[in-house]
Parts: sequence; C-alpha cells; structure tokens
Amino acid sequence: MHDNYDLDRLMELVQERKFRALREILTEMNEVDIAEFLDELDVEQEILVFRLLPKDLAAEVFSYLEEDQEKLIGALSDRELREVLDELYLDDTVDLIEDLPANLVSRILRNTDASTRSQINKLLNYPKDSAGSLMTTEFVYLHPNNTVEESFARIRKVGLDKETVYTCYVTKSRVLLGVVTVKRLLMSTYETKISDIMETNVLSVTTHEDKEDVAQMFSKYDLTALPVVDGEDRLVGIITVDDAMDVMEEEATEDIEKMAAILPTDKPYFQTGVIETWKHRIPWLLLLMISATFTGTILGFFEEALAANAALTLFIPMLMDTGGNSGGQASVTIIRAMSLGDVEFADWLRVIWKELRVSVLCALTLGTVVFGKVMVVDRKDATVAGVVALTIFFTIVIAKLIGCTLPMLAKRLGFDPAVMASPFITTVVDALSLLVYFAIATRILGL
Repeated sequence: MHDNYDLDRLMELVQERKFRALREILTEMNEVDIAEFLDELDVEQEILVFRLLPKDLAAEVFSYLEEDQEKLIGALSDRELREVLDELYLDDTVDLIEDLPANLVSRILRNTDASTRSQINKLLNYPKDSAGSLMTTEFVYLHPNNTVEESFARIRKVGLDKETVYTCYVTKSRVLLGVVTVKRLLMSTYETKISDIMETNVLSVTTHEDKEDVAQMFSKYDLTALPVVDGEDRLVGIITVDDAMDVMEEEATEDIEKMAAILPTDKPYFQTGVIETWKHRIPWLLLLMISATFTGTILGFFEEALAANAALTLFIPMLMDTGGNSGGQASVTIIRAMSLGDVEFADWLRVIWKELRVSVLCALTLGTVVFGKVMVVDRKDATVAGVVALTIFFTIVIAKLIGCTLPMLAKRLGFDPAVMASPFITTVVDALSLLVYFAIATRILGL
C-alpha cells in the first residue's frame, strides 16, 4: 500500500466503525491503493466500505477488484450496480462480463441501457484474442472541417465519459482520416481547421488483428492509444496503453507457464481451485514422464557396458543436467527474441551459426573444467576423464543447436514456441546425451 496511508489505521477505523473519518481518508487515496485495502477485509466489511465510496471513485476501484467483483455484484442492489456500471468504461465492463457466470451477466445486462447493451454484445462477438475484443468504443472523434475552437467545445461536451481525450481521431462518414493531440490543439489558434493540423500518417489495426501483435505495436512505436478500423477503414474503436499492458502481462505469464510445462490459465493463483490446477499440470507431467522412459531404455540397452565400467554411472546425472541446462538457455533466449520480434524463421541460418559458435566456446570451457574435475576430485584415470569431457563437449553443442532450432520450427508449423522450452528440450537432450556418452565410451574404452 502507498506509504502515505497506514493500513493499520484504516483497519482500526473499520473495526471502530468510524465511517465518516474512513470515507474522508479513502477519497484522498489512489483507487489502486483502495482496492488493495479492500482485499484485506472480509466480505461483509469490504461491501460496507465499498458503499462509502463516491460512485465515480467506486467504479474506478471496482475495475481493480478482480478477485472480489463477483461477490460485490451479488451484494449490491440494482440501483448501486447501475451506478457503478454507468461509471465504468465499456471495455472494463466487457472484461468483467467475460469472467462471470451467466446469472450475473444477465443481471449486469439488465442494469445497462439499450445502447450500452448493444455495444457490449457487439464487443463480445469478436474473437477473444483479437483487437476487437480489446478495444473500447468510447473515444473522441472530430470533423476535419471544424475549427480548433469548435473542437474544444466538442471535447468539453463529450470528453468526460471517454477513455482518453489526449488523442482525438479525425473522421468523415466514420472513415479514419487522421489524428490530432490536445497538445497540438492548444498550440494552434482557435480559427485553425482540424484538417490543417491533423497527422494523416496514422497507425491503426483491424478488428481481427491478434491482440499480442497489437500490444507489441504499443511497445515498438511508444503509443498511448491505437485506433481500430473495420475492413472499410471506418473507425470502430480504440485500444489504450493500459489494455496493451494487460495483454503483455497475460502473454508473459502464459509463456512462463508453458515453459514450465503447465497448461496456461487466465485466473489468478488463489482463484484457481486445486482440481483445476491439477488438470493444468498433469498432462505435461504424464507426457514428460512417458517420454523420459526413452532414457531408461537407453540405460537398459547399455547395461552390460555400465557393469563393465561402473565408474561411468557416476557421471550420468552431471551429463544429463548440463545438456538440459544448455538446451534450456538457448531455447529461452530464442523464444524471448521471437516474442519481441527480434528473430524470425527466416533468420534460422544466422541463429544456428551464432549458437554454434557460442556452444563451442561453452563446450570447450566446460569440457576442460570437467576433465580436471574427474582427474583431481573423482580420481579417475585420463581415459575416463577424456570420455566424460568429450561427451560434455558434444552434448552442449547438440543441446544448444536443438534448443535454438525447435522453437523456430514450432513457430513455423503454427505452434506456440514456448511449448518447446526447457522441459521438452531437456527430455530430448537427456536421451541424446546418453547416446553420445555410450557411443564415445564404447569406442574409447572398448566396452
């Protein structure tokens, strides 16, 4: 919570039911801090304190109460719910509806006016991962033939309920012609026409553009808002930077989950039940366990070789771990570069050439260190040390090449590159490292 506000003091006011003093403090607080404070209360207290907030502030706080929105909707009267919904931005209302059970959705729709209900239904019909599902229809548009003075009058009239007034879009018959900022308006004379000061080179996206690509545009071009157009270049909505940041967070979380061999979920940790969490984790664990039987099969095949030289068994965990770590480093680096747009499939030769050189340097370093370690620490002869060092060398080179190529291949085939991260690559590299190990050992040691 913000340093200016003492959580203990706020909790004390709630316990002592000093609601007038509490309301005065809350109205001075940031809505995010208020939401964090409400999360600390039990349900009855949270509802009580929420009702103390002015309706415009209550709507702002409500949009940050992801875990408790459902409880609040159930507790609020129709009039109170209507007041909150009236103050909520349309895209926040749509986000809310997408995560609620059907009975609460119908109640929300009942408490919105016909025009809002129509816009909500239209936004809900866009594919979940599209720009259309992310946009809001609450934006300021100006006419190219209007003067700056007329435009300011329009902004004052309609701007209060819009997502942003700092960026205004210039349209004629709904077709997007240009964009003008409030800063540019302030720097111009009242008689200036909008068509004379608007920027006509406007970045825009279509309603069916992938929302991850949209979020990357915000980062690439340093945008605060981005217009969304239909197939005929008619302006249908805008996406603001706060929504783009939410997408970036969701995508980063999804990639992390996939790289940890977990099926992605869009729910917060504590909102995901035990059974649901189990369902997300068990498929990959089963798949990886079954695929790991390949390593067992390889060990069984070379059982006689291991019996002839038991010392070889000591180094198997180190070889497999080193290979898995090497492949994981390469895969995570490439997956990240691909998500940022730094690497495309067309770059595969450049990527392989770079990773090959890196892998040789890493392999030489680790091979030299492990040779000394086997000789000095493990007190084995130079032949065994050479076998282990050579295996480390080839394992690292192979692992890094696999780690950099599999994510690019997955992307090319239409899969998410994150699926080819550490767990999957580790399983593949484990099997290959054992094959390399025993191939070298049988050749050098004559097993």
